[in-house]
Formats: sequence, structure tokens, C-alpha cells
Amino acid sequence: MIPIAVEVEDLVKTFGTFVAVDHIRFQVKRGEIFGFLGPNGAGKSTTIRMLCALLMPTSGKATVAGFDLMKEPEKIKQVIGYMSQKFSLYDDLTVFENLHFFGGIYGLSGSFQREKENWILEMIGLQDLGDRITRTLAVGLKQRLALGCSILHDPSILFLDEPTSGVDPISRRDFWSLIQEKGEKGVTTFVTTHYMDEAEYCDRLAMIFQGKIIALGTPSQLKKEILPEGVMEVWCHPLMPALDLLRQEVWISEAAVFGDGLHVIGKEEVNLEQKVATLFQEHGVVLNRMGWIRPSLEDIFVSLIGKAEVK
Repeated sequence: MIPIAVEVEDLVKTFGTFVAVDHIRFQVKRGEIFGFLGPNGAGKSTTIRMLCALLMPTSGKATVAGFDLMKEPEKIKQVIGYMSQKFSLYDDLTVFENLHFFGGIYGLSGSFQREKENWILEMIGLQDLGDRITRTLAVGLKQRLALGCSILHDPSILFLDEPTSGVDPISRRDFWSLIQEKGEKGVTTFVTTHYMDEAEYCDRLAMIFQGKIIALGTPSQLKKEILPEGVMEVWCHPLMPALDLLRQEVWISEAAVFGDGLHVIGKEEVNLEQKVATLFQEHGVVLNRMGWIRPSLEDIFVSLIGKAEVK
């Protein structure tokens, strides 16, 4: 049986009358890449800051690496690595000086610290940029450095809060390769993101909206369980008037623009192809073609949020 790295039970965080995190519960296994997916303001960063013992919960329970969040917050801080949403290193220091500073904070010293710093520089691909002032680095390189600083002390659990926000696609892919390498070595990664393509890299996902977890499972499980009938992809003209028409129909669960077409989800027991074709014909919309496709994580998330807003 795989040990549990993070366990959360009925965790709540309020700010006055505002409920930022609302009785969430989940487990993260050791070595797992666990994704926390949701829009801005959903409660992702608040949750991650609580689990890093930077913010105390209003109520509920949580353990991180076996330590009780309420009783042993300082022990949690010693065994985790944390990379905040906002780039938090020192722009006026060189790459190497940032690593050296954070190594000292984590209690590293002497030849062991130098070996670790050189190893990290090589691992994140910045071995030739150690003397560069950090503010002169591209965003993707800064993010690599931030990750490097967070793993200097070999933490067993990594908490990464939207680590690739604002980073180009190639740098994002390289960054995720580093995360997957750490996972293969048994490091647990808890990562928040709003990039749907990144969520596919996760072993499991928790989708959060308005402080509540609205779905939990592997990417493939979520696709099969939440939209088993699939999604109708529609190509038509004019696009936006067609979208407006669909959204007015009671037999439509969700309709959204995807590229130069539409993704349409119908309500149960509706002949969606026939309904769409008839609607378009009645209103002069040219239907080029349509067909069923497997839902994407974005389809899943849009559908879940739509249902949550109705409640």
C-alpha cells in the first residue's frame, strides 16, 4: 500500500464572512503528481498556503508528511519545498547567490552546500548562467531557478502554486519534465494550475470552484464519469450567433467556442445532432459538419462549473 503524503479532512478557511475554502477533503499519495485545478479565486492558493503552514485553517484537519498541520507547523516547513505563484527570489542577486542564500535558509553549509548548488544548476539547465543577475533572466529561466531553490534541501513534498504562469509553451514542457523526474524518485508534487493541458500531466486531479472540490480523480476517470456520452463538435457559420442560439435552448447543457468551432453538450436523452441541425436550419445558420469527440479536461471543467453555478 502506497503511503499517504498529504491528508485533508473538512478543511475550512474563512476571512470574515467570506468562505475561501469550504470543507474540502482529499488524500495525496507519496510520489504522486496531484493537480489542483480551478479558476482564479477558487481557493487554490489559500489551500496550498495552509498546507505549507503559512496560513492557519479556520477549522478541519490536515497532515503533511505525517505531521499535524495544527500541532506541528514548523516540522512541516522543514520537509517541504514551496514555490509561490509570484516569483519570490531576489532580482538583484545572481543565480548562484540566490541558490546560496536559500541553501543557507535550509541549513546547508560547507562543501555539501556547494555540491548541492552545482547539482541544482545542472539539473535546471542554468550551469552556464550562475553569474547572471536574476532580473535579466527570461521568465521561464526564473521559474526554473525558483524550482531549484525550492528543492535544494531534498524535500519529500513539493508545493507549486501555478509555477508556469506566464511561461512560454516550450519552457512549460521542460518545467514539467523536471517535475516528472522528481516524481520518479519518490517526491510528491502538489501543483495548482489553470492550464488544462498541464493538468493532463497529473496522476490525479482535484477540481475546485468557489472553495469546494467539485470533482476528484485521474484525468481519464473524470472524462469517462462526467461526460460519458462525449461532446459534439460543431463547425458552422456565423459562429457567434450560432453560439447565442444554442445557449438559449433548454436542451443544451453547455456550449462554448473551441478554436474555429463549437463544443456542445446536450442534456440527457436528447438527440443532439437532430436538434442542432433543426435549430440551425430554422435560423439560417450554415452547418458545415458536426461529430462526436472525446471530452477534454476543459470540457469537463466548463460542464462542472455550469452545474455548480445552477445549484
